[in-house]
Amino acid sequence: MTAKKMALIATKGTLDWAYPPFILASTAASLGYEVQVFFTFYGLQLLRKDLSHIKISPLANPAMPMPVPMPVLVQALPGMEAMATMMMRNKMKAKGVASLDDLRNICIEADVKLIGCQMTVDLFDFKKSDFIDQVEFGGAATFLGFAGGADISLYI
Repeated sequence: MTAKKMALIATKGTLDWAYPPFILASTAASLGYEVQVFFTFYGLQLLRKDLSHIKISPLANPAMPMPVPMPVLVQALPGMEAMATMMMRNKMKAKGVASLDDLRNICIEADVKLIGCQMTVDLFDFKKSDFIDQVEFGGAATFLGFAGGADISLYI
């Protein structure tokens, strides 16, 4: 019997949107799925060597639980993104949630195929040297060849 396949498209590069593709991919791989993740547009940020620039914004994020309710105007003030990011990272650490680096490394160790969108690299003038070595660069056709036969396909 062949392994089940899961195809994910990661399009967001913020802290709150970074976790779902890595958690789903690593979990599926641990269950024996063959997994590929296509990182496009802002999701490509998650394949950079350094992930310390990944942030979360409280602005226009009404579901984000804040210790004290904040009006939208306050959320837009300089420094609020840095504060929200620090609070979220501290909360995750206190709750024992794996870091993005750790989750990404788990995916790599589990042979999850990480595909960086070549069009996005070209569009934003990125250098391939900015990204981790385990990235395979390709276009939509590269990914769709796999996704077309996947048992599960998710857009994140």
